[in-house]
Amino acid sequence: MITVHHLNNSRSQRVLWLLEELNLHYQIQHYQRDPHTLLAPPELKEIHPLGKSPVISDGELTLAESGAIVEYLVDTYGSGRLKPASAAPEHSDYLFWLHHAEGSLMPPLVMSLVFSRLDQPPVPWLLRPLARKLADGVRHAYLKPQLDALLNHADRSLARSGWFAGPVFSAADIQMSFPLEAARARGLLNQEHPHALDFLQRIHARPAYQIALEKGGPYAYGAD
Repeated sequence: MITVHHLNNSRSQRVLWLLEELNLHYQIQHYQRDPHTLLAPPELKEIHPLGKSPVISDGELTLAESGAIVEYLVDTYGSGRLKPASAAPEHSDYLFWLHHAEGSLMPPLVMSLVFSRLDQPPVPWLLRPLARKLADGVRHAYLKPQLDALLNHADRSLARSGWFAGPVFSAADIQMSFPLEAARARGLLNQEHPHALDFLQRIHARPAYQIALEKGGPYAYGAD
């Protein structure tokens, strides 16, 4: 039996979604973020040394990292579903977007979030004006141009075929869902990215997505 060690408001929501798309049986072990630090609870370190989510257990296997989990589940249980054939022209796009989500898009999103909180406790209040000025400078001069380029690239790709790996929905779309949802929640994905916004509406309407939301519990990024 597959167990998903599921942290609220995290990347593990898309693992639940993938399992629903594959119509697999699984169980969920729920974990809640610390309400003050928003960090994962220490109990997750009992499952994996890094103490982060998502993590799945499948028999003797314990596996972390979203991309690795997606690849494992699709390759082990997909029976050819949710990925283009290796000889298909869309396969290279599938690989690119599957790894682009965490390798290129999420790092500047996380950095943007960190810098947005740089002028908050525990930074001493006397230093907060300086911290705010530093953070705003980094976000506007460095992070915003990067994120604009990355989100524009995603939008143009969706304009061509509707999905990230050709005309058919795939696990690459599941993997790309979280960074686009997070970008929209922070106001970075907007009406300048109509194809990406349409993508989010379409994935949120999928029955498997809705079932995963019901099972996973509160998720701040799932509403249009």
